[in-house]
Amino acid sequence: MRIGFGYDVHRLVHGRDLWLGGIKLEHTEGLLGHSDADVLLHALCDALLGAANMRDIGYHFPDTAKETEGIDSKILLRRTLDLISSKGYHFVNADITVCAERPKLNPYIESMRDCLARVMQVDADSISIKATTTEHLGFTGREEGISAYAVVLIE
Repeated sequence: MRIGFGYDVHRLVHGRDLWLGGIKLEHTEGLLGHSDADVLLHALCDALLGAANMRDIGYHFPDTAKETEGIDSKILLRRTLDLISSKGYHFVNADITVCAERPKLNPYIESMRDCLARVMQVDADSISIKATTTEHLGFTGREEGISAYAVVLIE
């Protein structure tokens, strides 16, 4: 059994859709990035890759690659699971925290869990997603961006 940790952050900007946990949220701004900039899925991919000692998401899916421009991060997650499987590992569980002042994420948590469970082909009970704020401190508190942390167990 191996554990992995992942972290990601993206800036909030006008004119982009907000994707978190594989679902589109209603918000006045979205996250800026080469892909759909889903920080939750990116942190999860990094945690999975780290647990398998396979570097990070940027190594496997660089932000300079034309084929990943605008890509749905659920595809990156599926490819990440295929990568760790190629080394003989499979996913056991994840604990994920998203830091955002707005929008309030509680109404979306179950939909995010269900989406990840479908993509990962696992029981939703193996995926924990929590949301918090930074009490208006730092870039998250100023609503300049959103960050996510993920810890996973693979075997």
